[in-house]
Amino acid sequence: MSTGGAETERQAWLRTVAADVARLDRSSSAERAADILRRSITEGALPPGAQLSEIELTEVLEVSRNTLREAFRLLTHEGLLVYKLHRGVFVPELDERDVIDLYRLRRVLEVDVVRGLADRDPELPASRLEPLQDDVEAAEAAARTDRWPAVGTANMRFHEHLIGLADSSRMDAMTGRLLAELRLLFHVIATPRELHEPYIERNRRLFELLDARKYDEAAADLHQYLLDSEAGILAAFRDKGLRTPART
Repeated sequence: MSTGGAETERQAWLRTVAADVARLDRSSSAERAADILRRSITEGALPPGAQLSEIELTEVLEVSRNTLREAFRLLTHEGLLVYKLHRGVFVPELDERDVIDLYRLRRVLEVDVVRGLADRDPELPASRLEPLQDDVEAAEAAARTDRWPAVGTANMRFHEHLIGLADSSRMDAMTGRLLAELRLLFHVIATPRELHEPYIERNRRLFELLDARKYDEAAADLHQYLLDSEAGILAAFRDKGLRTPART
């Protein structure tokens, strides 16, 4: 991408951040700022390696520098930002170990949530799957107009709402970080279409299995879905020659 194109995207992102500030509650400023930046990562607006400017963000987030630094600290603790000495704060670049670790966690969380729905079925409201249906339809609509980043965002929300079926505040909190890290992995795929197109139909199938209350079949389908997704991401890392660095 050209320097001019990157700057245009950066300015568009900053305008989105400013709009988020206007919509969100004014309390807990550091957590609010962290939530906005986390969502920016999850929705693909902040790619791996992006540097965050304190000057820009204190202005658009309408927070003090100390509050912004607290938000940075929260996200650094989550692994969503890294501080580089004498250089500043950056979005991290993940490696193959991260792929394997994150997908192991996805299988534990998501497949278990789906499998557990069989026991909870009588207590679940009839509207429980509406957010999932909305996400599937949003992805399909975005694909028809070649808005592939929007397809990716709808996919992220689909999995967020899937884990949300567990009605666990702790799982929900974990999911926010998990999906943000996943979006960082997804940047390694050459194009958003290449990454997300195969899973539009698979999300539709998974929703239909859940809607039909075929929970065991849905759990098995999701397990294979996640294995296939992991294999695709690992292949993309290897095709690009992104070797896993040694860790000390």
